[in-house]
Amino acid sequence: MGRRGYPPEFRRKVLDLLEAGRKVTDLAHDLEISSQTIYTWRRQDRIDRGLEPGLTSSEKDELAVAKRRIAELETELQATRRAIELVREVVPPKGGSRPSR
Repeated sequence: MGRRGYPPEFRRKVLDLLEAGRKVTDLAHDLEISSQTIYTWRRQDRIDRGLEPGLTSSEKDELAVAKRRIAELETELQATRRAIELVREVVPPKGGSRPSR
């Protein structure tokens, strides 16, 4: 996905310069960023404004948060399952070890 270190204000200024008539190639050269980065920002801006189909920035952020949480929960579930396995190895099931009368 490339470098994500550009602040939103910088991205907004680049998009404003595009709207003012500057060419992508000129901006990329002057600002020392790739043309593809600028095209990506422009496309995402168009999506965010409802001019193009796709996931908005806020939807992408929500999805990323949800994916991280799912990964955390899967890790916790795996640890819980392993703990249950270990307990079963140490503690015999009820009724299985009692002497018969």
